[in-house]
Amino acid sequence: MGNTCANSVSASALRYDLHTHSIRSDGTLTPADLVTRAHAAGIGVLALTDHDVTDGIGEALFTANQLGMSLIAGVEISVTWHGHTVHIVGLNIDTTHVLLQQGLARLRAFREWRAVEIGRRLQKKRIDKAYEGARRLAQGEIVGRMHFARFLMDQGYVRGHQQAFRQFLARGKPGYVPAQWAELSEAVTWIRSAGGRAVVAHPGRYTMKPGELREFFDTFQECGGEAIEVISGSHTAEANRHYALLAQERGFLASVGSDFHGPEKTWMTLGRLPALPDGCIPVWREWECSGLRTEDSALSPQS
Repeated sequence: MGNTCANSVSASALRYDLHTHSIRSDGTLTPADLVTRAHAAGIGVLALTDHDVTDGIGEALFTANQLGMSLIAGVEISVTWHGHTVHIVGLNIDTTHVLLQQGLARLRAFREWRAVEIGRRLQKKRIDKAYEGARRLAQGEIVGRMHFARFLMDQGYVRGHQQAFRQFLARGKPGYVPAQWAELSEAVTWIRSAGGRAVVAHPGRYTMKPGELREFFDTFQECGGEAIEVISGSHTAEANRHYALLAQERGFLASVGSDFHGPEKTWMTLGRLPALPDGCIPVWREWECSGLRTEDSALSPQS
């Protein structure tokens, strides 16, 4: 097993970004370009966490090893909980684990059906070949709503991604298709069975009422979930402080992630995340260099 520690730099000195995306889901950079950009931004440990797919990990690891930085194998799993769509990030996973890959394959099959259905519904609004256009923009297996947003923008129907969602893709709009993703317990089980840690992504973005959110965190912990993104590219400074306190009160490990999708569409530029507040226990606390999952590090860029 290879050692991916970046030039023997101590873990405390490294800059972490544990939530990013590539073209293998709805990002706009290849895994190699994402890693290269992160390295140039001073990030020492990067997690690639594409939506419901791990196909980019081999290419990302190959590039990270060439650059002397650490790459964490990750994934962002789509979950439906009490009618809400939430995202659970899995970090330091074994990407070859059968149960995990079977679950992700099921979600990708639904994503493909949904994409075709979105195209059909947009066709009713005289928006021709939306599915075909979104498929062309998706350079990986995943066709998501972001690809439809880019298509609508490219075709002049909207001026930007936010308008595309407000006018066509959000709940109640012509291209909206209700989703039934994985159960929360399923997602956490897939991650844990693959040797990873389960992390609630960007908790500040969810529209649950306070009581619902408390119940969600209770259920997440009961399922074996261990961490939350205290620092997120989509959080305000106030939200970062709030979730730092929540992590300490509930005993959650704390993660940091930009949710970077590309230079054209991102919550925050790579390398600009603030440090974890004092008192937070980082999710990488127990990650010694030999503990990082590097079994894919010998893969070629085409793997």
